[in-house]
Amino acid sequence: MNGNKSHETCAVIFDVDGVLVDSYDAHRIAFMQLAQKLDTKFTDEDFTKSFGRTSRDILRTWFDPDMSDADIALHDGEKEAAYRDIVRKEFPAMGGAVELIDQLHMAGFKQAMGSSGPPENVQLANTKLDRAHAFGALVTGMDVTHGKPNPEVFLIAADRLGVAPDHCCVIEDAPAGIQAARAAGMAAIGFASRGRTRSELESAHADRVVEDLRELSPPLITELIEQVRAST
Repeated sequence: MNGNKSHETCAVIFDVDGVLVDSYDAHRIAFMQLAQKLDTKFTDEDFTKSFGRTSRDILRTWFDPDMSDADIALHDGEKEAAYRDIVRKEFPAMGGAVELIDQLHMAGFKQAMGSSGPPENVQLANTKLDRAHAFGALVTGMDVTHGKPNPEVFLIAADRLGVAPDHCCVIEDAPAGIQAARAAGMAAIGFASRGRTRSELESAHADRVVEDLRELSPPLITELIEQVRAST
């Protein structure tokens, strides 16, 4: 951010699943394991169709429409524990994620994780990425009342970082996350990772769409924040 007046106050807020963690396969396998345990048919095609929806929606829609809230909570917990077991053994960091975190840290950006996932998942990602020093805030599903596309998760992250929303940039792989970032008044970068397409992120009005995190850099993100600020 050399020469930029907002040098000390810019921030990047990362979604976790599909952005920092290449978690598609791990979530798929965890759901398959749960389906086998419950003797429920759940195919790869079903997972692709359901990708991006909450576990609660998936369990009700694909597993059992009459499943009680208590059973949903139980099975969701089982599925997330299975997911963590998978990624703990061989952590699938997204290509370019660590490099981008380091570049942003060196450039003076504040950084946060903003996820609707369980705290245990976010903390595991923070530990395995080994970049805790770079993150000033971790916001999880336990911190919010309203999920994306409500902007609450990103507004909380900005508040904890002490950065104004219009000085923040969100990196998201889901249309609902892009909508949440824009509702928060933040720049929104769509990352077309596995299970996502450029067109759906563009349709959600991402300010920029990339297919590899290595396409991003501190100067580019700074410029994007300034462009969005100037247009509002």
